[in-house]
Amino acid sequence: MAEKIVFERPRSLLPVPTHYCPGCPHGIVHRLVAEAMDKFDIEGETVGIAPVGCSVLAYDYFGCDMIEAAHGRAPAVATAVKRVHPENTVFAYQGDGDLASIGMAETVHAAARGENITVIFYNNAIYGMTGGQMAPTTLPNQVTQTSPYGRDVSLAGYPIRVCELLSDLDGVAYLERVTVDTPAHVRRAKKAIEKAFTYQREGRGYTLVEIVGTCSTNWKMNPLEAMEWMGENMLPYYPLGVYKDCVEAGFETALDQAADRAKDCPMVVGKEA
Repeated sequence: MAEKIVFERPRSLLPVPTHYCPGCPHGIVHRLVAEAMDKFDIEGETVGIAPVGCSVLAYDYFGCDMIEAAHGRAPAVATAVKRVHPENTVFAYQGDGDLASIGMAETVHAAARGENITVIFYNNAIYGMTGGQMAPTTLPNQVTQTSPYGRDVSLAGYPIRVCELLSDLDGVAYLERVTVDTPAHVRRAKKAIEKAFTYQREGRGYTLVEIVGTCSTNWKMNPLEAMEWMGENMLPYYPLGVYKDCVEAGFETALDQAADRAKDCPMVVGKEA
């Protein structure tokens, strides 16, 4: 009887050990990105941008071309690559410190311009690689290396909800927040990443998938405890779901949706000056 392969490593994920801590969901997310490349057969025409953070070595794991960006500058580098090579699929893989702290300006303006790129955003509410400092996404009262008594919102403010923040920008075509703590959630995350890549390939505008994850090492928990803590504490603050989808709203692109929203503006909309 002939063997039937039902599960194997994605072609776009290189057969090398990763440096991630045991139980870290980054490996799951890497696999989902690679599976999306395999599905569309775009490994040879995809360019990934690696960040500074826990996934700084992502260029060792994906089979596509990779570029290392300075801390927070992945959207700027992705913008440059996409504008020079618009036929390529371009994604930035970023953590919360990289994207929402030092890279917030690049994030907001790439989204506002409607750059036709995809951002895979891993949110674990902490700076992981550098020892567990408070991040822009750290929860109120959450203990970190730089908030040993918990995040004091009277001093540090409340966490930044990235999907909610970007959802009102006119260049954004698709935003969804997912997680990978259960098989059902992994399947949902896979569909979200595939949709983000599809919208980019169709030229609809900026797309971002936020993955709410864990950091068991810096949270000082075992992986199971970290997943449980995430479900009890992070998901109520960062609700899962679609935050913007221009197609579901009835538009071909983010710019079409933006033009409709501005149709009553006294300035001429959608025509050359």
